[in-house]
Amino acid sequence: MMFATPVKRVAEYGSVLLAAVSINFFLPRLLPGDPLALIAGDAVRQMGADRIAELRAAYGLDESLLRQFFTYLGNLLTGDLGTSFRFSGGRGVLGVLLDRFTWTAFLVVSALTLATLIGGVLGARSGWRRRRGLGTLLAMFTLRSMPVFWLAMMAIPIFAINLDWFPSGDSYSIPRPDGWDGVVDVARHAVLPVSVLAISYIPVSYAMMRTSVASVRNEPHVLFARAMGLSDRRILFRHVLRNSAPPAITMLALDFGQLLGGVILIETVFNYRGIGSMMFEAAKARDYPLLQGGFLLFTVGVLATNAFVEWLYPRLDPRLRAAR
Repeated sequence: MMFATPVKRVAEYGSVLLAAVSINFFLPRLLPGDPLALIAGDAVRQMGADRIAELRAAYGLDESLLRQFFTYLGNLLTGDLGTSFRFSGGRGVLGVLLDRFTWTAFLVVSALTLATLIGGVLGARSGWRRRRGLGTLLAMFTLRSMPVFWLAMMAIPIFAINLDWFPSGDSYSIPRPDGWDGVVDVARHAVLPVSVLAISYIPVSYAMMRTSVASVRNEPHVLFARAMGLSDRRILFRHVLRNSAPPAITMLALDFGQLLGGVILIETVFNYRGIGSMMFEAAKARDYPLLQGGFLLFTVGVLATNAFVEWLYPRLDPRLRAAR
């Protein structure tokens, strides 16, 4: 019986992963257009039927859709994500993803950290004061209503073109500087995309922390601390936030998928060299293996985040440990 819960969790995550893999496979193939037109370019019009058949066989496009799916599942179990249609020479999807992963991870971690800190502090103060945080609450609702791609498109003409404070796009300058100048150059290119992504996610962090603090502030242990004469600052940081953090962390993790969706838009607008912009280009090129690999990586990231929070939650809340 002690292994029932872990086995059940593994089965649940496995079924979700299988469903996501299936959707990732079939959904791109519903897009109109023939990937062969990208592989061969304009030369496809001069090709004979035999040459076209060879190309389709080489990329596995001549098989039935169901057979392609089972072939994909079999390759996936061995760690083979396929070969990209888009990259000349047929680069492996795994290699392309590894090249782009660092940039996307840097973008996501930086924006998530910034948004969590700013939104968490503002949300905690607003939840503690309640009525006096109405102005901040309205500002957060306004930010939440702004599409992330619109914020990015507004940031470029203001901060990159008119003020000329930051580069308008890409991950680094070409030619790329070396040493410390290269680090500074990468940081300057990341300021706008990180800031826009963080701004779009701050209202989520704010709302979660505000709701959590507001629900904890009147619990018996907080009222007892007030009766003992402790200061509001000490009660907030030592008693309220300690019990407010687990629900807020859980909700932030559940909203992690939306952050990844924003990454695709941000990287596309800023032409940032991450997985998001790669997936946008792959969608235009009908590069099925590349799309499947990118969506699979995002799916695994969301599932891993949820699993980590599920493991972390009982360690942050002693009541759950006692119940177990």
